[in-house]
Amino acid sequence: ERELSHELYNAGHLYEAAVAHYQATGKKTLLNIALKNADLVCSVFGPGRRSVAPGHEIVEMGLVKLYRVTGQPKYLATAKFFLDARGQYPYDAKSKDPWKNGSYWQDDQPVVAQHEAEGHAVRAEYLYSAMADVAALTGDQPLLTAVDSIWQNMVSKKLYLTGGTGAVPGGERFGANYELPNTTAYNETCASVADVYWQQRMFQLHGDAKYADVLEKVLYNGLISGVGLDGKSFFYSNAMQIKNTAGFPQTEPARAGWFDCSCCPTNLARLFPSLPGYVYGQHDKDVYVNLFISSTADLTVNKKLVQLTQQNNYPWDGGLKFTVNPAAATDFNLLLRVPGWARGEAVPSNLYTFAAPDNQPVVIKINGQPTTYALRHGYAVLPRHWRKGDVIEMTLPMDVRRVVANPHVKDDLGKVALQRGPVIYCAEWPDNQGRATNLIVPPTASFTAAYQPDLLNGVEVLTATVPAVRVDEAAGTIQTVPQQLTAIPYYAWANRGKGEMTVWFPAKVVDVDLVTRPVVQREEKK
Repeated sequence: ERELSHELYNAGHLYEAAVAHYQATGKKTLLNIALKNADLVCSVFGPGRRSVAPGHEIVEMGLVKLYRVTGQPKYLATAKFFLDARGQYPYDAKSKDPWKNGSYWQDDQPVVAQHEAEGHAVRAEYLYSAMADVAALTGDQPLLTAVDSIWQNMVSKKLYLTGGTGAVPGGERFGANYELPNTTAYNETCASVADVYWQQRMFQLHGDAKYADVLEKVLYNGLISGVGLDGKSFFYSNAMQIKNTAGFPQTEPARAGWFDCSCCPTNLARLFPSLPGYVYGQHDKDVYVNLFISSTADLTVNKKLVQLTQQNNYPWDGGLKFTVNPAAATDFNLLLRVPGWARGEAVPSNLYTFAAPDNQPVVIKINGQPTTYALRHGYAVLPRHWRKGDVIEMTLPMDVRRVVANPHVKDDLGKVALQRGPVIYCAEWPDNQGRATNLIVPPTASFTAAYQPDLLNGVEVLTATVPAVRVDEAAGTIQTVPQQLTAIPYYAWANRGKGEMTVWFPAKVVDVDLVTRPVVQREEKK
């Protein structure tokens, strides 16, 4: 089972599917099969029995779900046993090779001694999700300390602006600190799925909005980019830049209908039905709103039924509306997430920052009247004796923001990216005279945002007049000419054929990686 075997991995997916089926239908047909298999696993692995670190993590998450459904302690105990089994195999600790030293499998050290996101990104984030699960259910402080420090390392040094993770194509793995290249970025779609699971569990552990901020970033950018607007084409990896000079065979310039290893399409199909579970949260009398998705939630607060409804046009519109309808008037705290990007924070670390401050306040009204609020761990706390029909409005600033990277990220030095609300933007060849990597975004560029309902199923588009580099090879000259830059949401790229795309733009000509080869692109017929 160690390393490449996927037997326990497949069992973990069986457990998760069985729990989902049971929760959705109330039927135990698949659950009973999963429990029979889990009983076998618990009889084979454990103290005094076989000890091995699973080759690809997820069985730990699945066992925790079985524990939550059944209350059987052995499932939680076996999940913890699999976590504790790591760091026991005699790998070559002196080797720099992640396969030989065990770090590729997150097996080079005991989990409580791990403090850096390392190895295969999907394996890693399933492991970290399980660590958060077990820490929450057992109160294991060393485990909690370890997963907290790993999270801090990831969000401070190994997270792409789109929320993607796993920079290195060779092994689909995390790179070194600040190793975040663009043209060779891997960002496996499965890693984004796994990251959503991890962020949700970290929120449940700590009740801090920063985890929901990262979840939102992944969801609206680096995750849904993994599926085409046709709903049947997929990215395995999610590039940050496509150049016509190419030469990078691991970079996917277009989505495919299927793969020899088709974990990503099926993982997306697994994630999307679970999204309602990430919109709201509850702890005693605290009701959390984490995602701004039009929806209705039926909750029980103070032993009374409460219906909470959202009607929003997010992420294009920052005007949010919530309606509270308790069966009878009742007291509770409504906690609305004030996104980090609306508080001047590009990410909850110094890995990315906004180039200029935005001092627009986040305004909240209750029944049409402005209200003051305390900010707690990124949430606007609204304590109230809530009555049927109470309406809350929150207005988020939706200006176009320039993002700059930490100077340790060498691939982004001298460059800026564009963000509006939670959405990261890119330039793509069909909108920019067949190119994208020759565009400059100086500090003086002024962007306008406009919704285009007929473009890419309806998107908010950013435009500005900027310098574009033109190379005349015959004359041996380089010049810049004014050109309109049109930027689309990153998730929507590669739906109109193959060609250049970029997320990061040079701020001046000296920082342009000049491309002189003829441009070749092809618009595909729909």
